[in-house]
Amino acid sequence: MAVTWQARGGIWDARPEVGGLLLHSVSFKVLGPLTAEVDGEQIRIGGTRQRTVLAMLLLSAGHPVSVAALTDAVWQGAPPATARNQIAICITALRRIFRDAAGAEALIETVHNGYALHPGGHRIDLHEVEALLARARELVDDGRTVDAVGEFERVLAMWSGTVLDGLSGGRIKDFAAGLTELWLDVNEDCAELQLQLGRYRPLVSRLTELVKKYPLREHSRLQLMEGQRWLGRRADALETYREGRKVLVEELGIEPGAALQELHHRILQESGGAEQGELPPAARTAPVPVAAVPAELPLSSASFTGRVAEIAALDRLLHQPMRQSPAIAALFGVGGVGKTALAVHWANRVAAHFPDGQLFVDMRGFHEHEEPVSPMSALDRCLRVLGVPSSQIPADRQERAALYRTVLDGRRVLIVLDNVRSLAQILPLLPGQGESCVLITSRNPLDYLAGDYAVVQVGLKPLSQDEAVTMLGATIGTERIAAETEMARRLVMLCDRLPLALRVAGVRLAAKPHRSLSQLVTRLEDRRCRLDLLSSGHVGVRAGLWLSYRELPRAAAQMYRCLGLLTLPYFDVWVGAALLDVDLGHAEDLMEQLVDAQLLEVCPSIPGAPARFCFQGLSRLFAWERAQEEDSEAALDRVFGVWLRLVDDATSGCAGASTGTCRRCGTR
Repeated sequence: MAVTWQARGGIWDARPEVGGLLLHSVSFKVLGPLTAEVDGEQIRIGGTRQRTVLAMLLLSAGHPVSVAALTDAVWQGAPPATARNQIAICITALRRIFRDAAGAEALIETVHNGYALHPGGHRIDLHEVEALLARARELVDDGRTVDAVGEFERVLAMWSGTVLDGLSGGRIKDFAAGLTELWLDVNEDCAELQLQLGRYRPLVSRLTELVKKYPLREHSRLQLMEGQRWLGRRADALETYREGRKVLVEELGIEPGAALQELHHRILQESGGAEQGELPPAARTAPVPVAAVPAELPLSSASFTGRVAEIAALDRLLHQPMRQSPAIAALFGVGGVGKTALAVHWANRVAAHFPDGQLFVDMRGFHEHEEPVSPMSALDRCLRVLGVPSSQIPADRQERAALYRTVLDGRRVLIVLDNVRSLAQILPLLPGQGESCVLITSRNPLDYLAGDYAVVQVGLKPLSQDEAVTMLGATIGTERIAAETEMARRLVMLCDRLPLALRVAGVRLAAKPHRSLSQLVTRLEDRRCRLDLLSSGHVGVRAGLWLSYRELPRAAAQMYRCLGLLTLPYFDVWVGAALLDVDLGHAEDLMEQLVDAQLLEVCPSIPGAPARFCFQGLSRLFAWERAQEEDSEAALDRVFGVWLRLVDDATSGCAGASTGTCRRCGTR
């Protein structure tokens, strides 16, 4: 085998040749969700079991991993009797995946009592990080500080989220914790050099979020305070110290270290503060200044279409008489249905009605890699934008919310709270009586909000077929729609008429003007790749459904997966009860949980008849995918048992019973 060397991102790597043909290189990423790519295209790896095995091999690349270690990682101490065979099946499947995608025949080798992954000419981001770090530290030793900062920033850019997100068996958890610690160390090394160079703004920008996420990291907090101090933001630096001290005292029962205390004392002296850590009385009692009018609304989407009835419902908020509670509207619906797009469109349309400003806060209620924004953080941000200095923002949540209401009193402000997870997350952000207006978007209806406030609830459904075709035409051009009208209608139906899916499909078509709509429709007709085509990395339909699915209780998630294996147009409650072998009441509760999560719908039925449930097409596909990856043979057996019951009912119904009486409905 010959070897060809190529430079990739500053790292030289070897790519093997077989018979003079250069094989494709596989790029593996473990510094975030586990992924594998060939020539920039992501390879689809199987379920959690295969991903766990691959992660274990990658973390010990070049070294053997025993079957016992792989078994422990997959089943975490409770392996079945067939564990060794199932590990072998996973290895065979992984070999086939990489052989088909990249011609990598010898990537995974069978060794004594286990397996080993040989990187060869393939890339593993962890190995590249090690090389970049070695280079960065050489530059530091040589006194080339500017170049070293650049290398450290390249290293930090290699992390794409939580290390090996979703995997935790065997040594994976310890590896992930160690790599997270490495990421924190690199951040601090980079910050130290930025302090030397006077690059305070990027330092503060990076460390602000880091310190919030890792509040016990004292050295990071010290560096953040130094950056804030040199930017002239001494009040922010004092607040950073106060928050850190509170966490250390409450969680560990200790005071901040000597370095933090010394810096805090120095900033107080520069600010004219007292020894005990308070700001001067004049600073505490100064009147709240009026800031420039905030105008935080994002641009409205150029392809926004329809929603005439919903916009009319929102418009009624503008004409309500003087009230004792704020005007509130809540948009809710499944991920990808266009809640944020409608909120932003309407808010921009009516911005002139709110001369005192418009606030837009992404509450991150459903986010892949970030925690939801806390009420305290949201209040802090809004108060700053509204002109309150950080030194005058109370540490107590109730006092902070009261100040927020005071600042809004007498002002006409539009407050958009996007991507809300729960009612508790936003209650402190509701203003008092007056002319301000609040627009909320959430996947959940937030029913309890309506119990205490006059709320306009707007449930968003998919677009109509004509609206969906119009939206697609706004992206790819009306000429292409006119040339393939029927294909356009079929395409929007395969997208469930969801704006997010239509946007992804439209971008694909716009990027390939030579590709016909019928070609894309043909590919979307294949249910095995439809979600792939309507997703892109961590965005798209699959990512949106995953964010709802991961929040389900275990039993509801199991119900969702099992229902996804049935190709029925609708489900009675008894079907769900049979799938999980539970009583009807429990099954109905689980199916209602799926409805609340926007993963299942209640079908129209005869008044007084029991409720029936049904899927949207893409949600059914995602449920089917999760079942393939997560469920055991026993779960599948239960599904097949339900099918047999359905067949039995069909063949022994009204015309099939020897007595002439239907077993289900009792009619002759």
